[in-house]
Amino acid sequence: MVERLMCYGKADVWVYRTYAKALTEVAVIPESSFTGRNNILFGMNVKVAVEGDQFLSSFTEGDNSMVVATDSMKNFILKHAGDYEGATQEGFLEFVARRFLETYPQMAGIDISGEQIPFEELPVASHDKFEASPLVFRYSLNEQACASVQVKRVDEGIQTTDHLSSLKGLKLIKVKGSSFYGYVQDEYTTLPESFDRPLFIFLTIEWRYSDLEDARGNRPNGYVAAEQVRDIAYTVFHEENSPSIQNLVYRTGLRILERFPQLKEVRFESNNRTWETVLDEIPASTEGKVFTEPRPPFGFQRFSMTREDLESAQ
Repeated sequence: MVERLMCYGKADVWVYRTYAKALTEVAVIPESSFTGRNNILFGMNVKVAVEGDQFLSSFTEGDNSMVVATDSMKNFILKHAGDYEGATQEGFLEFVARRFLETYPQMAGIDISGEQIPFEELPVASHDKFEASPLVFRYSLNEQACASVQVKRVDEGIQTTDHLSSLKGLKLIKVKGSSFYGYVQDEYTTLPESFDRPLFIFLTIEWRYSDLEDARGNRPNGYVAAEQVRDIAYTVFHEENSPSIQNLVYRTGLRILERFPQLKEVRFESNNRTWETVLDEIPASTEGKVFTEPRPPFGFQRFSMTREDLESAQ
């Protein structure tokens, strides 16, 4: 029997909170200078979907007596942004999801996700040096920290059943020190082997905690910041002469699991967006080359790792 899909909700709920609790007590790792976030600006784009058998009549009979309007959902999320006392996106999403179930008994489950809006600190001159302005920030178009949380109503009460943290939109280019050779050669092969190529990748990294308490930011050195995951990714990219993108994400996953024992799983989706070579040599330059954007078809890789992979590698 096919299980019925039935939910509804609200997307593009843009939430901006000033002077949220600062993120502190982040574990220091060798690959990153990130030690915390002041959360003077705490912003995200939230999407929420609610489910429950009591909503069936709204579909089959047009009976809206149990329906909470999606506009009310939007207001609910915005209102509770002021009530949240934590410092992490994951914590906020779970907080709001639980409040939904506590407020509306006809809701059986909440699937809520958020894309954190990055605001970069800007340096301003102060006493003959530059310091980060506590007032003016730049809206960043770089990678985003994201999270999703599922909260269900069960016999024991309200329970968080799944969660996922992620870093999306990371774009890294390494101008040399990557290779790709030794692959299958047959009548369909036109790609030449490369022993030293530039490599341009788009990367999404996702991770799960063994205990959600770390994701809430309630334990010292427990929260894994997306900034630190980003720094590990580009550090491994810098250090390794990778024979493939597959091997690159594997080595990155090992490093993430090694640095953060509180994580039980890390996932990757990578896209190969490597530029096409136009000029392999420039007379006036010893190493310079000219490139252009690749043609539209692009390769991708998906890979997941657990602590068992780290134990096997060690």
